[in-house]
Amino acid sequence: MPLLNAFYAQSGGVTSVINASACGVIETARRHPDRIGHVYAGRNGILGALTEDLIDTGRESAEAIAALRSTPSGAFGSCRYKLKSLDKNRREYERLVEVFKAHDIGYFFYNGGGDSADTCFKLSQLSQSLGYPLQAIHVPKTIDNDLPLTDCCPGFGSVAKYVAVSTLEASMDVRSMAATSTKVFVIEVMGRHAGWIAAAGGLVADQGIPVVILFPEIPFDQPAFLARVDALVKYHGYCTVVVSEGCHHPDGSFLAEQGTKDAFGHAQLGGAAPVVAQMVKEALGHKFHWAVADYLQRAARHIASATDVKQAYELGQRAVELALEGRNAVMPTIERISDVPYDYQLGTASLDAVANAEKFMPRDFISDDGWGITDKCRRYLLPLIQGEDYPAYRDGLPVYVTLENVAVPKKLPRFEVAG
Repeated sequence: MPLLNAFYAQSGGVTSVINASACGVIETARRHPDRIGHVYAGRNGILGALTEDLIDTGRESAEAIAALRSTPSGAFGSCRYKLKSLDKNRREYERLVEVFKAHDIGYFFYNGGGDSADTCFKLSQLSQSLGYPLQAIHVPKTIDNDLPLTDCCPGFGSVAKYVAVSTLEASMDVRSMAATSTKVFVIEVMGRHAGWIAAAGGLVADQGIPVVILFPEIPFDQPAFLARVDALVKYHGYCTVVVSEGCHHPDGSFLAEQGTKDAFGHAQLGGAAPVVAQMVKEALGHKFHWAVADYLQRAARHIASATDVKQAYELGQRAVELALEGRNAVMPTIERISDVPYDYQLGTASLDAVANAEKFMPRDFISDDGWGITDKCRRYLLPLIQGEDYPAYRDGLPVYVTLENVAVPKKLPRFEVAG
């Protein structure tokens, strides 16, 4: 009987450390040639499996795979493509099993957030019902830090570090110009329903920066917000506002909703910063500047958190170990042991408890007035942004790897993916 092969894919919005998880998966699999044959990757995530567009990672050198640890974005391509329920689209799930069977794939590692955890779980169930032995392991990833049953998610620590540093530096710029120019700086960060990223901007208060945070967990109160900004400007001469893209009015409508949906069916957001800045200008007359962190926050490998890089790699490694232990439909997790000194261990969560669930900011992480973070939140955040893991530099620029991504010969008829 031939060795079973492994399939790895990246899902959803990529991060500065998702390739570190890929590195952990591939390097660990290579250390077990007696248990795992080839490691294939899906070109453009799960679409690569549906269209049988597989990449042979075995064609990459050990040096190239190792370089993934310090390279941002998705080395194999990602996608925003959500498989519908088994009842509505059994055809695509059966196609995945068909492709895996054709290529002797017995291990499925899906690196993503809540939607990919759901796909991973459903595929493990279907493969069992079809009598095909497939071990499906979810590798956690999301900058939103909203996966349940894990203390934190790979990708978040580095985004938190980027947002905290950017907020600090931009605030110092505003402070230097406040006497004659800009009084308010607004930075918009990602976070649809959970304010973890916005909370990171609150760390600058420790350095004396007057900051107001607009969390998705706290309905937006415009009069109270404007009064708070005005009071800070009058006292300090300036202030900074960190607004989550998911900030919403009491009726649930987003400040930045565009009226469109993304591939996962979520409201397309973006534009909260100019909305808030213009609000300040019209009501208070203060000069302003605004910025949207957007892709910069999740692509910034040059300022990645060393803690985040380490955990991303370890969770990829642990995913393979769980598969080799015979586990199925599970996700490796991070279990915090202490804040100071920071210590953690790796655990395991069942995918039926992870899929399509969200972890929000606890209320005791948000200050009583709703505009800042508490000491408890600081103790949670600070270990996750610790340490620098700089990539190599050449001619003043980071050196990142681009893989060959050699295709695996196809064995099946063409398959049309639903639009």
